[in-house]
Amino acid sequence: MESLDVLVVGEALMDVVATPDGARESVGGSPANVALGLGRRGVDVALLTQIGPDARGRTITEHLEASGVRLLSASTSLPRTSTAVAHLAEDGSATYDFDIVWDRLPSIEGLSARILHTGSIAAFLEPGAGSVRDILASAGADIVTFDPNIRPALVGAHDVAFATFAETARVSQVVKMSDEDAEWLFPGAAPDEALDAVLALGPELAVVTLGSRGALLARSDVRVRVPAVEVTAVDTIGAGDTFMASLLVSFAAHGVPASESDLAAAGAAAVRAAAITVSRAGADLPWAAELAEA
Repeated sequence: MESLDVLVVGEALMDVVATPDGARESVGGSPANVALGLGRRGVDVALLTQIGPDARGRTITEHLEASGVRLLSASTSLPRTSTAVAHLAEDGSATYDFDIVWDRLPSIEGLSARILHTGSIAAFLEPGAGSVRDILASAGADIVTFDPNIRPALVGAHDVAFATFAETARVSQVVKMSDEDAEWLFPGAAPDEALDAVLALGPELAVVTLGSRGALLARSDVRVRVPAVEVTAVDTIGAGDTFMASLLVSFAAHGVPASESDLAAAGAAAVRAAAITVSRAGADLPWAAELAEA
């Protein structure tokens, strides 16, 4: 049985970013970005995804492998690689149009991971989403983490998507949401109320990122607010994935934080890492050396 620190399960795709100056293509997909961030931090990480045997698929493979991410052999299973077209607003925020295929994944054999992370489109889009939940339930990881990264155009009706969210949260130790995710999942609820609702489903730790207002991290008995780091934003692509990857680095080293001071430290490290990504174009997540200098 081969073991590794973190296994990420979810989509890798090509982001096509439309700007007033034209379009550029870069590797994307929230789970792939998280894996990239982990690889750049020196974590032993593998990605189970689905890409095609085409030029875009080869670009994704080379990009991830150059950052220390190993793609599992089952990952090249689609006839073509999926795409997401990102339209940037003047404030740097992004909206997306998707051309996504997500089929059933094979069971994992001969591989174990201390931490298993999933989320985004892979957790909601059938027929693949059901097999993701099967992997979460059977993998035997010490820590399961989940970032719903809601894409309203892809997750379907709210009641169906929420049921999927709740089912996945119940088998997770950590759930991380953006403030936009929390508002979509729990309409009208304040971030603290959304955290309470997630904790009621069973996770040990729930997190809401608040963009320029920092982040909230909550357990049933302790809650901390981490302030944001001031930065000149180029765009927000990959910021939440950077935050998630940083949390996973903390979990790999110390487990899920329990005390107020440990929660604050993990949150502050994640905010600092996300600030680096926000300061440059695209999902260009920081390397360990950059964070050591920050």
